[in-house]
Amino acid sequence: MGRKIVVALGGNAILSKDASAAAQQQALRDTAEHLVKFIENGDQLIISHGNGPQVGNLLLQQAAGSTKDNPEMPLDTCVAMTQGSIGYWMQNAMNQVIKEKGLDKTVATVVTQVEVSADDPAFTKPTKPIGPFMNKDEADLAKKQNPDFTFVEDAGRGYRRVVPSPKPIGVVETDAVNTLVDAGIVPISVGGGGIPVVRDGNQLLGKEAVIDKDFASEKLAELVGADSLIILTAVNNIYVNFNKPNQKKLEDVTLSELDKFIEEKQFAPGSMLPKVQAAMDFVKATGNEAVVTALDNIEGFIDNGSGTVIKPEGSKV
Repeated sequence: MGRKIVVALGGNAILSKDASAAAQQQALRDTAEHLVKFIENGDQLIISHGNGPQVGNLLLQQAAGSTKDNPEMPLDTCVAMTQGSIGYWMQNAMNQVIKEKGLDKTVATVVTQVEVSADDPAFTKPTKPIGPFMNKDEADLAKKQNPDFTFVEDAGRGYRRVVPSPKPIGVVETDAVNTLVDAGIVPISVGGGGIPVVRDGNQLLGKEAVIDKDFASEKLAELVGADSLIILTAVNNIYVNFNKPNQKKLEDVTLSELDKFIEEKQFAPGSMLPKVQAAMDFVKATGNEAVVTALDNIEGFIDNGSGTVIKPEGSKV
């Protein structure tokens, strides 16, 4: 049996400027061509994905069309809806490519709930960007139309809605994911960071939040006993002094080195920082490696280990 790998795919890799279903399905078809390389390599693959653009768009559509007789759905339900729709597109794309390559594998989506703490301070401080980028006038209009929404400027790229983003403390369907892996099935799990729930006796209650998919993917990888967590982003490597004349890519890096770079504020809070922190959490919890690289560098990583590989202190890197 090959390595058990959790691969975390960003929601922006599925949706760029064209929000149509056809465009997102085509993007996932392209994505599947890369992801299937892990299966060809003999790895036991578990896929996770983001949904920030998709759930934000859905919330705006819901708010615009809400009536007394047909009210908008709460945020946790919208996370479940996009988890299902993206999973549907992704499993079809993966299964198509798998069949074309003559591989003996199938892919299935698990509607996944992720447990959070009801006392998480994130519920009083929304920080997670979701939905499309807007200019100032568009954001002001959206705020007027949706007074309960919070909009902030996002990394110089425009304005986006922000919602609470509590830290995951458990993945409810962990056993189901492992059962699928043991049966030779590729699960798609914790889509969009998972549906945020809190425990109340025997009940699981949905919360108005979106969990960061990198932290949810880390928690899943930890709980299923993954050999590696691979976080896919827009660049082949993590960089320090990014976009400066003295920028430097990180290849093999230790936890202490990353701690130093975080102290230097080398990583953007809404962008690379959570990926770095999630990767570090996995290494600390398991002693196994985490990797940050780009979707189109998967073959390079498999063939020669290219990308940023994070290992515990004392490992041979």
